[in-house]
Order: sequence, then C-alpha cells, then structure tokens
Amino acid sequence: MNQTQNSPLRIATRNSPLALWQAHYIRDRLQAAHTELSIEIVSMTTKGDQILDRSLSKVGGKGLFMKELEEAILDGRADIAVHSMKDVTVDLPAGLEICCVCERETPNDAFVSNNFSSLSELPKGAVVGTSSLRRRAQLKHHFPHLDIQDLRGNVNTRLRKLDEGQYDAIILAAAGLIRLDMAERIADLIDIQRSLPAVGQGIVGIECREGDARIKALVQVLNDTESEICITAERKMNECLDGGCSVPIAGFAQLDKGVLLMKGVVGDIQNGELLVAQAQGTPEQAAALGEQVAKDLLSQGAKAFIIKVEKTE
Repeated sequence: MNQTQNSPLRIATRNSPLALWQAHYIRDRLQAAHTELSIEIVSMTTKGDQILDRSLSKVGGKGLFMKELEEAILDGRADIAVHSMKDVTVDLPAGLEICCVCERETPNDAFVSNNFSSLSELPKGAVVGTSSLRRRAQLKHHFPHLDIQDLRGNVNTRLRKLDEGQYDAIILAAAGLIRLDMAERIADLIDIQRSLPAVGQGIVGIECREGDARIKALVQVLNDTESEICITAERKMNECLDGGCSVPIAGFAQLDKGVLLMKGVVGDIQNGELLVAQAQGTPEQAAALGEQVAKDLLSQGAKAFIIKVEKTE
C-alpha cells in the first residue's frame, strides 16, 4: 500500500515510563499491521510533568500533559500523539481530533499498600495518596475516616513515596500498573461501585490533524469499536457537565449483550456527598445516553458542586 511507503510516521509522547509504554505499544501494533511503515518516537516533557508541587486542578488541569504534544502535531514535528484518554480534555485545539481508540484495559482504580490489603482494612487517620479529585470525593463518601492527601508524579515516583512511608496507601489506575508489568503492586482492585473510573480510564487514544486521510487510514486498524462506543457516551457526559480536571466527575460506560449502560458521578470533595445517575440504551444512542446522564446529574444539583470546587481553587 502506497500509504505505508511515504515519510515516517512520527509519534509524539511524554517521556514518562507509562506514556512511553503507550507510544511503543501503538508503534509495535502499527508496525505489525503495516510492515513497510517507518515509525519514529518523538518524546518530550510537558508542563504537567514539570509542575509537581501543586495539584493539577490548581495549575491548569490535565491539559498540561497534552499542550506540547498537540503543538508538535500542529506545527508538523509529529503526525500523531498517544494519550491516556482519561487525560484528554473535552475540547481539543482547532484542527485536531481523536482518530482512534484502542481496546480498554482494566478500568478499575487500584489500591496499593505495603501493609494493608484493602481500603476497608485501613484504620482511622490512615494517609491515602491520590492526585484525583474524583477519587478523593468517592473515598470521602465511602471512607470518611481516612486522611486523603495529594499525590503527584509519575507511577514510579508515586510508588517510591509509598515505599518511603509518606503514605499508608495510594490509589492508582490499575491499567497503568498492568501495562508497566507492576500488577503485583496491586493489593486490591477497587470495586467500580465504590470508585467509579474517570472518563476514558484504561483506554489509549490517538490524536491527529483533522482531515489527515493518510494518517487516519493507517491507524484505523487499531480502533476498537466497543471502546469507541463507551468513550463516546462518557465524553459526551463530561462535555455536557462542562467537566475537567478541577471537578470531581466520574463516568463509565459498559456494553453488555447489546445494551449500553452509562453511569456518572459528581462528588463533593469536602463532605463526600455524591450525586449519581445512570441510563441505558443501544450502542447507537451512546452520545444521547451521556447527555441524559449529565442532565440527570445537573437536575440533582451538580452545577452547585462544580461551582463550589471552582471557588475553592
């Protein structure tokens, strides 16, 4: 195919271990599908990687992990960027789009501790580290006796802080630990009913220039239809809630025997109150289901939760 014989495909990625794993994963799968295709990895450090002394919600949100990669695509230094979809903002820069999503890895949050086997075992006042307002609100709701502290850095940095005794336990995405061959660090997979995942958690996505037919044709072989359906519902809910990193929003869709179930949560990080909504329908209704869940949450008062968080930042 002539497309595979053109100039090399350049993949922009953060240079953290997990981001590099994702970029290499995409490279290897594309190489297997297009054996004559030349692929280059363009790694870079983003502002989100550099600012580690403040919570993401206070310095600009998860978009800080994407800006440099997106600029590289727009100015021609790269053709695609590989992202954890849970880090992808609702609104993308003009001229860019998500052109492919891969099969979802385990979506659950993971409980990681050297001395305890589950959240239920933690004593009153135990220190739990997480960078996520979504996790903080749900932990506050189900385990109000715990001391939840901010935790920044890549996966290895967070594990090191745990091992140094700065925390009794930390909460990470299970998918990241599995992909880095660190599944043995997972003491417990947290039930989704206790910690609903972030929108897009466990899914690797590819961002490219709008209208780049060659690139879209090359990467389409990696697209997973079920993940695409689920993330359509999840991201639509997030969009309708005007959600971002500075708001404790969870959204998770599952496709089972032709039925799509979409569930959303908006939480209060101060008192642990949770607003919950869900809807189900056909895969073709994915976006409509996401919108329906968002409207339900807004009718319960989600906007007040969102404004409340914004005022505290």
